Amino acid sequence: MGQTLEGVKVLELGSLIAGPFAGRLMAEFGADVIKVESPGKGDPLRDWRHIYDGTSLWWRLQSRNKKSITVNLKSEAGQEIVKSLVKECDILIENFRPGTLEKWNLGYETLSEINPGIVMVRVSGYGQTGPYRDKPGFGSVGESIGGLRHITGYPDQPPTRVGVSLGDSLAAMYSVIGAMMALYHRDAKGTGQGQVIDVALYEAVFSLMEGSLPEFDKFGAIRERTGSSLPGIAPSNTYQCKDGKYIVIGGNGDAIFKRLMNAVGRPDVGEDERFQTNSGRAAHAEFLDDVIETWTKQMDLELVIEVLGEAKVPAGPIYSIEDIVKDKHYLSRGMIKDFQLNEKESLKIPGVVPKMSETPGQTKWLGPDLGEHTSEVMKEWLSYDDSEIRELKEQGIL
Repeated sequence: MGQTLEGVKVLELGSLIAGPFAGRLMAEFGADVIKVESPGKGDPLRDWRHIYDGTSLWWRLQSRNKKSITVNLKSEAGQEIVKSLVKECDILIENFRPGTLEKWNLGYETLSEINPGIVMVRVSGYGQTGPYRDKPGFGSVGESIGGLRHITGYPDQPPTRVGVSLGDSLAAMYSVIGAMMALYHRDAKGTGQGQVIDVALYEAVFSLMEGSLPEFDKFGAIRERTGSSLPGIAPSNTYQCKDGKYIVIGGNGDAIFKRLMNAVGRPDVGEDERFQTNSGRAAHAEFLDDVIETWTKQMDLELVIEVLGEAKVPAGPIYSIEDIVKDKHYLSRGMIKDFQLNEKESLKIPGVVPKMSETPGQTKWLGPDLGEHTSEVMKEWLSYDDSEIRELKEQGIL
């Protein structure tokens, strides 16, 4: 069975998270992704977090299905190699600080002359224009500037963060969406014209801030940190059970709320006129949370889940990765895969998202060693021979 992006060629020039995550998503669905790394150490992600057999396990996942080549982008000869590769590509992904590729003679104006159909995905902290364009920006800063950190945590404590690189991941997803729309415009509409996809980390975060802007504009309302509750929507919170474990319950639909109140033994609250709509429930959120937690504290987590499941109320435990690995639903959906790491060992990796009925994504191989595919790509894409490749390596260009 084929894959959606088979035949699409992608050149990835970025490092760390946002740009490479976009490349990973494309590679999972069949795109031929060539990752360009600097000779020597390569992408810093190779050395991040837990190292196994000399390489980061995060790297092995982030770069699955990609081919790694090493090219010195600061050298004129290395820049010429990239230009030659661009002739063969559909998409180029980069997440350097704005102006860096222009400094290396690899800006869009230059590359689009070589290949007018090239789609250039540019990920940066603040975007390619504006007064902040030259500032360095990581995902954490994007989450701060984008408004997310202000509303994350508890009101009596400093703002906190989500435990993953959310800003980078959001930017990566918007990068893929933009690139796919650009390919549709180029190919399905027959324009043949590439374009620049300008993704700013802070904008990717800001786009998810729901109604914050119009609410502020018309009411002066500023969302604040509210801990585990969902402001203005009730009941929706985290509740403690008898065994000290916690459950998340979303009882904020009108019909769901009545079923929830029946399940907790308070049908009178479910029929109360004050609580028939969300606005009424939101005005009494603390009271409703107290009603629910009074009930959950009388039973262990598993029993609470069982009762709410029978009542068709959305609820679930708070999983650690250890819980996830054991969960039968994750396993049945193919979200926990055992992939052969070497001749003797396998490695658990996440399945591919989303699931497509006719052209599903897959893991063909894990993130490669530094420069593992340099010779292969130089020969197959650019028709270099062994002596030319050996000379470039001796010069430190490859």
